[in-house]
Amino acid sequence: MTHVLKVILQEDSDDGVTNLSTRSNFDNNLKQLNELLLNMASQTEKAIKEAMLALINQDMEQAKAVIDGDNEIDDMEHEIHDKALLLIARESPVATDLRKINVALKVSSEVERMADMAVNIAKSAIHIGREKHITEIVDIHKMMEIALEMVTESITAFYSEDISLAQRCAKRDDQVDKMFGSLIQELLSFIPHNPNSTNQIIQLAFVCRFIERIADHSTNIAENVVYLVTGERINLND
Repeated sequence: MTHVLKVILQEDSDDGVTNLSTRSNFDNNLKQLNELLLNMASQTEKAIKEAMLALINQDMEQAKAVIDGDNEIDDMEHEIHDKALLLIARESPVATDLRKINVALKVSSEVERMADMAVNIAKSAIHIGREKHITEIVDIHKMMEIALEMVTESITAFYSEDISLAQRCAKRDDQVDKMFGSLIQELLSFIPHNPNSTNQIIQLAFVCRFIERIADHSTNIAENVVYLVTGERINLND
């Protein structure tokens, strides 16, 4: 075997080891990124539930805790963005790998906006205070339960790259939209006969809007799951 051939074979062998090491390193870093995102989503889901409970139980302390806890979720989003940018800079990913990082960044932004909606619901709870509810919050709570199921489904679909689950999640957005329309009409109909409760009615209408937005953000995540797996951007709201 010539010296040149030996050198070439050695270089090929070294490149193979390096490529395997680089691949393993990238996969581990991407896994850490996704795990951090999953933790952020879990914290956000908890904040949404607690904000809703604060509204139902008129628990001002719980509402304030949701607002105070938002900084932690914001910090997690910043950490995800920093890690993603560092991963791009160090690994120079292409094609599918770059798409995975891009989608993780988009999903983290959607989750952060959901957390903002939890804060908004908590603020509405504080605005209403302990004034007796003009109507039971049963239907609003049902709407929230569906939206929360969409949050769980969209994040699970992202983590497992499950297109079917993403599509199933997005289909439920129509149900939330219909409930939103009905609830807004019902709430506004209370104003003429209950002028002294106008502030509370408006705040409850805001809450319905915030819940509807949570469902929209879940649908956006579902669309990103489809893009992640197929490389195609589609509108699942059609």
